[in-house]
Formats: sequence, C-alpha cells, structure tokens
Amino acid sequence: MFGEHELKTQFIKFGDKKIHLVEESESLVRYRRDEVEKIIKSNGEKLKVLPAPATGYGVRLLMVKFKEPLIVSPHDSLAGFIEAPIEIDVKVGGLSVDHLLVGREKYALYGALEAGVICRYHVSPFYLKEPDSIGAAKLIVSNPSPEWKSLERVIIPIWKTSMYYEGTKAYYPLLIVTMKNHNPEVNNTGRAPKEGLNAVGEGLSLPNFLMRW
Repeated sequence: MFGEHELKTQFIKFGDKKIHLVEESESLVRYRRDEVEKIIKSNGEKLKVLPAPATGYGVRLLMVKFKEPLIVSPHDSLAGFIEAPIEIDVKVGGLSVDHLLVGREKYALYGALEAGVICRYHVSPFYLKEPDSIGAAKLIVSNPSPEWKSLERVIIPIWKTSMYYEGTKAYYPLLIVTMKNHNPEVNNTGRAPKEGLNAVGEGLSLPNFLMRW
C-alpha cells in the first residue's frame, strides 16, 4: 500500500478506502477515490502513497489514552507500542493530489476549559510487541525518580513530524516520556522506531512537550 505505484489501471486499497487508477490514454490517468476525481498528465512519474500525522483540522497534538494506566517503578523504564491514528497523503512529484483520513476522527480538550487546546484523540492498549494496526508508535517510558510513577495518557507533538512506513504499516517517530516529577515530558525524537523503515520528512526532533495536566 504505502510507497510508489505505477500510474496505470489498478486499485490501491487500504482499510475501508480504495483508490482507482484508470488509463485514459498513454499519458492521461484518471484518479478516483470516493467523490474525488482528477486527471493526471503522466510523464513517467509514479504515484506516492505516504503516511501523514493525524492533524485533522490542523491540531498540533495527539492525545493517546491508555486502556490500562502504566505504573513504573523507581529508576526504571518500560518500552512498548501504542496504536495511533494516521492520515494518508497521495502525491505526484512534490504535489499533493489527495489527502485521506483513516478511520473515525475523534478530538478531545487537553487542559483547562479556559486555556486548553484541542487534540486528536485515541484510546489504545499498551503493547509489549508491535500491534497489528495501520498506525503505531513506539514508546519508551522512563522513570529516573526515586518514586513510583503512574501514566494514564501521552500527549504527542505531531505538527510537521516526520513519519515512517513499510508495506501496509505506518509509524510515528520514537517517543520518549520522562517522568522526573509531576509533569511528564514527551520527546518526539524524529528517529525511526526500528531499522529498515522508509522515511517521510527529515527525521528531526521536535521541541519537548511538558504534560502539565
């Protein structure tokens, strides 16, 4: 699914979505997806189907609530995976010709009613092994403090984040959550969560995010 596709008659499927390419002539290809329809003048360029962060209507943060809170002992850490919503960008060259939402959009308020921000929202178990989902993120939760710590959710900076993919799976960069005090700090490292993945973007670290609420 993810990656490059020839501009020729074919179906490209992912989840409940389907792109239909139809060759109109040697150089014209009709692009169809639900109500979207476009004509592409081909010069040998390939169609790129790439994962994108779940920014929805322009949000900058993704809130993932754990189905079961994590409890980490002092001076210890825990590594695992969470499911994460993604979007899909379809490009020819550097031009975006279509943008798709995957699954149901959910949003939540993060912070106080008067000063909070709207986040993309998702509920996920914490997996020790990679989940069988189209979107995932690897999470390292570190507790360098002398106290036991509990974590019920993670707030992930996703605006202009790099993404990674292989086959039918997309990944956010490696995330590191440090619980030094009462405010966990989240680092979107920009780095691939594992070897052998294809990158979308420069792989740069984003500014750390302090979870004050």
